[in-house]
Amino acid sequence: MKVLFVGDDWIGSNARSLADGFRAAGHDVVVVDSTPVTLPTRLSPPWAYAKATGRRAPWDVDAVHRRIERAAAALRPDLLLAFNAVHLDQPRLLTTPSRLHVHYSPDDVSNPGNTSPDYLEHERAWDMIVTTKRHNVPELVRRGARAVTFVLSAYDPAWHRPVARREPREYLVGFIGACRPDRRASTTALARRYGARMLVRGPGWRRSPGLHRTGATVGGPVYGEHFSAVVAQVTANLVLLNSENRDTHTCRTFEVPAAGGLFVGERTDEHAELLQDGTECFLFSGVEELHEVLRRCEADPGEARLVAARGHRRITGSGHAYVDRAREIVAALG
Repeated sequence: MKVLFVGDDWIGSNARSLADGFRAAGHDVVVVDSTPVTLPTRLSPPWAYAKATGRRAPWDVDAVHRRIERAAAALRPDLLLAFNAVHLDQPRLLTTPSRLHVHYSPDDVSNPGNTSPDYLEHERAWDMIVTTKRHNVPELVRRGARAVTFVLSAYDPAWHRPVARREPREYLVGFIGACRPDRRASTTALARRYGARMLVRGPGWRRSPGLHRTGATVGGPVYGEHFSAVVAQVTANLVLLNSENRDTHTCRTFEVPAAGGLFVGERTDEHAELLQDGTECFLFSGVEELHEVLRRCEADPGEARLVAARGHRRITGSGHAYVDRAREIVAALG
């Protein structure tokens, strides 16, 4: 199958990983990078335009669409797959010559922050909507989507694999992920308790002044292989969910154990199905249970490493790479 893939094409992005998954599954894939529209450079004119209007800069949108149209004319795709393309021109995407048009939504499509008026107006015109949120399936059906396919998130073996630490320092507990309102207070409280034994990396944490006064190590985001190198520094890698997306699993669910890290995550049905609590991961339902898990890890780091190794084998041996998701999507298309 010839696939025209529209998505953010930067190192470590889930879109790039899914595009490479289609290639690994045997398809002819051409990628058009949507990053100029999706993530305009901070303080640039397109960024200022988006902040002022709530819309993406029309000149950048047009430039991306012209690249899409040139690629389509050359490739003559069987499938146009748009990864989180809610800020692009929906009629223009849907009329791009291709036998099938599929939209992949990595986040909760009932969260207004993950859609746009243009996308919602044309959602029914897509041949299929792919969602990683199980609860979105009936919601999309009620909204009139032609076809809906649920797939779990995934890991990319190019980036998420056990690697050597790049620094000698080790931490008892760590979290790699964005600073969000529903995470800020609990993460800061953990940092106050564990101080120098805690590592926090991700967008926004450097601008959280309360966190810096705890003694924890705080840094910016890490992508690609750098993510796995940071995971290797941490005994207990926290997998925290996004309440605004009503997460019951997340990309970190797969990325942390694939990178060889010990998965310490919030207890959900999906997490319990994917990994066995106590032998392949540690799950918690509240802060006291989390503290007990961390006491256990600190008292017996050998057990923590053994649980991490079992979790790694379970995730990497159970068909959870992006190539597996690509195959699931193609199978759903018939």
